[in-house]
Amino acid sequence: MNILDPQGPIAAANMTILIDSIAIMLAIVVPTIVAIFASAWYFRQSNRRAFYWPDWEYSGRLELVVWSIPALTIILLGGVAWIGSHQLDPARPVPGTGQGVTIQVVSLDWKWLFIYPDQRIATVNTLTVPVGAPLHFRLTSASVLNVFFIPQLGSMIYTMNGMVTRLELRADEVGNYQGLSAHFSGDGFPDMMFDVKVVSEPEFASFAANTVKSDHVLNGDSYRKELLKQSVPKDKAIYRLDDPLLFTAIATQRIPPGPGPQEAANTGASNVR
Repeated sequence: MNILDPQGPIAAANMTILIDSIAIMLAIVVPTIVAIFASAWYFRQSNRRAFYWPDWEYSGRLELVVWSIPALTIILLGGVAWIGSHQLDPARPVPGTGQGVTIQVVSLDWKWLFIYPDQRIATVNTLTVPVGAPLHFRLTSASVLNVFFIPQLGSMIYTMNGMVTRLELRADEVGNYQGLSAHFSGDGFPDMMFDVKVVSEPEFASFAANTVKSDHVLNGDSYRKELLKQSVPKDKAIYRLDDPLLFTAIATQRIPPGPGPQEAANTGASNVR
């Protein structure tokens, strides 16, 4: 999960903003540190050229330096943040090759559900995507607020109960990466991670064709019985999607959300570790 090893355009832009921001801040931090040591060395007791000026009250040149450098730093940092926040709007389309893939993401306690409505499949804690294709994420939470993050592909984004957020990404290199929850959400939070598999277009088509033949069916009933309960799954289950409107039902709360870790603990629910 190395953020300095981006594998997509959004992650690469995030890294650029990070490095630029550090460089701008170092432009004031490093000279300040050097000036502290230089002043201490110059005004040492043994330096005959050092002067003592007890009646000094004001220096316009010193005020100019003291205020202009921090002001310039803030302006530069603000500019980088402002430009980056507009260029990297999570909902802004990211061009790519091949057909885009829509992925509906549901954060649960303590697992991730990925629904592929066009392929009529779903997976738990495993995200498989084709390389180079635009990835259209639609995200919601079936419990408490959470944060979806794939460090090597792009920006963090919140998943919120009763709301749908959007995230556009693209993976440029075939490989295996790691995603995680970036927001504490209870006992199972440390294990709330997921595998990200970036494969070729033919491999993705094969994955979808094989998964749609799964004996495990995902619909409203199986979702309530198997996934809505608080648990850290040992297996990365795959499903044939029987209800293409399941994500809409979760996001609009036609299927009631889970109780959340704290509320479940207070009610003495037996499924809380």
